[in-house]
Amino acid sequence: MLPLLTAQQIRQADAHTVITEPISSVNLMERASKAFVGWFINHFQDKDLTIAVYCGTGNNGGDGLAIARMLYDHRYLNIDVKIARFSDNATEDFNTNLDRIKNMGLDLHELKRDGVLPAENASILIDALLGSGLNKPLSGDYEQLAQHINALNKTVVAVDVPTGFLPDGEMAADATVVKADLVITFQQPKLNFLLPESAPHINCWEVVNIGLDEGFVQSLESSYQFVSEKDIKSILKPRKRFSNKGTYGHALIIAGQAKTMGAALLSSAGSAYAGAGLTTACIPESGLTALNTYLPELMAIIRKEGALPDVNWEQFTAIAIGPGLGKDTAALNLLTAVFENYNKPIVVDADALNLLAENTSLWQNVPEGTILTPHMKEFDRLFGKHNNWWQRLQTATKMAAKHHICIVLKNDYTMVATPDGKAYFNSTSNAAMATGGMGDVLTGIITSLLAQKYSPQDACIAGVYLHGKAGDELATPNRMNVVLPGRLAQQLPLTMAKLTA
Repeated sequence: MLPLLTAQQIRQADAHTVITEPISSVNLMERASKAFVGWFINHFQDKDLTIAVYCGTGNNGGDGLAIARMLYDHRYLNIDVKIARFSDNATEDFNTNLDRIKNMGLDLHELKRDGVLPAENASILIDALLGSGLNKPLSGDYEQLAQHINALNKTVVAVDVPTGFLPDGEMAADATVVKADLVITFQQPKLNFLLPESAPHINCWEVVNIGLDEGFVQSLESSYQFVSEKDIKSILKPRKRFSNKGTYGHALIIAGQAKTMGAALLSSAGSAYAGAGLTTACIPESGLTALNTYLPELMAIIRKEGALPDVNWEQFTAIAIGPGLGKDTAALNLLTAVFENYNKPIVVDADALNLLAENTSLWQNVPEGTILTPHMKEFDRLFGKHNNWWQRLQTATKMAAKHHICIVLKNDYTMVATPDGKAYFNSTSNAAMATGGMGDVLTGIITSLLAQKYSPQDACIAGVYLHGKAGDELATPNRMNVVLPGRLAQQLPLTMAKLTA
């Protein structure tokens, strides 16, 4: 796992690298700028582009000056450098890079305090005004300049973080931030890139390696981790010869009503295609024909109206409850029965989450290791209203530790909070997957892995990754605008085979 560091910890890693490599801070800046330029010139290959580099007078501005110099050396000759002189302070590395650029023939302009902002003719703007050290909203001249840049409607590429964007912590909803079409960020994604608050400010981001001491980065204590393919390969267990359906567990999916059988079918399909040896769907009698038609490999336990089904709970190695279940008395009685009769981890989704939110006495019977899979609104019903996603992140880690459970908080970078107080951010998935039923398939995948005797934490982390990876494999090569959940479920065996090859 990649530990996701706060801005303060990244500065520690910078300082450690400078001391132990050893390398001067200005040469580390040179290395970072070279990495930025390497990505830039591979993707913006027209050397006749007009480029304006906006620099502050701190180290982010020093990066900007070095980038302008390197681009000029690469024959990008239409470069204009604008330096925001809004204070008398400047870092030593900024001044060093300013000295290096002065005699190169580049256009240099200084923006003064309370001055008139000049017209901008460049087609690409590089934002190197303020970096990751910012810890408060923009104000004064910097806020005015950020608003000016946004009003220009140009292509903006930000250095490390957009000006005004906080790399971690709570961001004010009305904060002024330079809107970046692309952020080329150093060493690793910043925490707030992975939260929905970044959406209005960042279209996409790319990470470039600047050679910080990886051993030191790994040694830093971080509650936040970024999941990669290598991590999933170490979690997944290849299927072996001389195994049988009993080897891979028996999953029970309690889901669906007469009008919501789709949720039951999709979650059950997710379980079957993710490899559970047996999958049984507990469904209303009216859904039996649909179940047999959709996927005859599934077995069924029939729920008759108003009555609890006769279930031998212990025959199942994993149980999920909730997709399309409804919130009537029968559903509440069923959820209560599951909690009272099954002492292994349970996957709780959709309507079952809402029932748990409305009937808090149920918490006393929630087994340790249970997995909750809420989207934002379900999460807030469970744990109270939140003003932003940073608050939800803190609550998720706190509640997972308090109740000894895992919480899968669904979004672009779905986050898994675990009982040890850590949060694991997923690195797969895409916008083509934003369609009804995707969460049902995810519930089935996680339940399937749980049935196959993965730990709750591994079932969540791997399940979320596989879900997104299957969606990526369908969307990206085929340029599909929409990936339907049923098709994604069918992709799972191929995705898993590639990862366990």
